[in-house]
Amino acid sequence: MGLKGKLIGSIEVKCGGHLIHDILHANPRNVPNITKINHFEMDHEGESIKIGSIVSWTYNDDGSEKDKIVKEVIEAIDPEEKSITWKVIGGDLLELYDS
Repeated sequence: MGLKGKLIGSIEVKCGGHLIHDILHANPRNVPNITKINHFEMDHEGESIKIGSIVSWTYNDDGSEKDKIVKEVIEAIDPEEKSITWKVIGGDLLELYDS
């Protein structure tokens, strides 16, 4: 039996929150430029980065031969608070965390 709850993570960045929000909201293809991800692809169903859009990320963050996949739906976007709420609906993260 797995644990249930929210997973919240934080990292320290040396830039304003508006830049991170801009990358995740308007320019998600630039994520590899600010991370140590070796391989990155993003596909979306529906409009690009809008509420209700389904986004699939393929990435390799540890150099292994197998890429990881995560499929998410965008639940909320708040430009004033600079926040985006994603809900994971498929992929490798669901194997790691019980949702």
